[in-house]
Amino acid sequence: MTAMRIVVKLGTSVLTMGTPSLNRQRMLEIVQQIARAHQEGHEVILVTSGAVAAGRERLGFPELGRSLPHKQMFSAVGQSRLMQLYNELFDIFQIVVAQVLLTRDDLSDRRRHLNARDTIATLLEHRIIPIINENDTTATHEIRVGDNDNLSALVAALVEADLLIMLTDQPGLFTADPRTHADAQLIGEVAKIDDSTWAVASGTNSDLGTGGMTTKLQAAQLAGRSGVMTVISGGSLPDVITRLLTGEQLGTRFPASTTHLESRKRWLMMEKPRGTVYVDDGAAKKLLTGGASLLPVGIVRIAREFERGAVVSVIAPSGRSIAHGLTNYDSSDLRKICGVKSPQIVDILGYSYGDAVIHRNNMVVLT
Repeated sequence: MTAMRIVVKLGTSVLTMGTPSLNRQRMLEIVQQIARAHQEGHEVILVTSGAVAAGRERLGFPELGRSLPHKQMFSAVGQSRLMQLYNELFDIFQIVVAQVLLTRDDLSDRRRHLNARDTIATLLEHRIIPIINENDTTATHEIRVGDNDNLSALVAALVEADLLIMLTDQPGLFTADPRTHADAQLIGEVAKIDDSTWAVASGTNSDLGTGGMTTKLQAAQLAGRSGVMTVISGGSLPDVITRLLTGEQLGTRFPASTTHLESRKRWLMMEKPRGTVYVDDGAAKKLLTGGASLLPVGIVRIAREFERGAVVSVIAPSGRSIAHGLTNYDSSDLRKICGVKSPQIVDILGYSYGDAVIHRNNMVVLT
């Protein structure tokens, strides 16, 4: 079995089984499946709801309003409780987990986007399972993603996952709401999300969570456009994660509409460069003919100010723009390391974001 990078999203309804409280047995069953995938070599990222439900439970289910401050209070109380439960459950399998709380700004601001990506990548590199939730405690309306369905898709795109598994209280997407239509049929695969798909997804909201089937379709569409396949399936199905990873057809599949590389390079072509990097003839030839990364030794000078993670234009000695790429260093750092060999970066800056100024996977060559 080929090792994959997988994002698993758990909705509140899965964790509570439709009750007001978190169901410990259900959580253990899911953790056991994630642990098995982890032990088989897969990289697993868990995006979990349940903090608000855990907070309500911890406070004795008080009858309070549904305002954002009340929700944030429940989340503040419940987030630590939720992580305590996950820590205890993953400890059974000797797996270390890490809490990562995100807001929309963490994923849309380029510098914070890179920091979030690098943090998650480092956790995975050290075989630590990131457990991600939205930072509901302090996030305002403007910086909230709003639901963990779309958050899971944004995370899947961020880490270039191979698969997004969204577990819910329904076995998948049906031709009608199965709770009110006895003749509703499960849809095995949706090749393209169109108006008819949106129509069948409407009106299937969960009682406890913020996301219904419509937000799951939004997430599947976002993930697909980023090169990630999505499966929506039932969290109560026995060994659902294990069975999906062995190729069993469960729930509703949404194939990716592009590849990670095509998605990234299309974005690089469309994004307006924030700065300019001038390179020598040797570097230009390597970029144009060898598919190489751009190293600092081949850089002659920098124009304009830009931050780490910005799209920059690479200019050959002829004056022609030969590539667009994401820079690992800001303009201030680049001016200090122009023309030096990569091993010298850490000596000059005191830190390093890697040997390449622009990695070949984050570059599109203009021909």
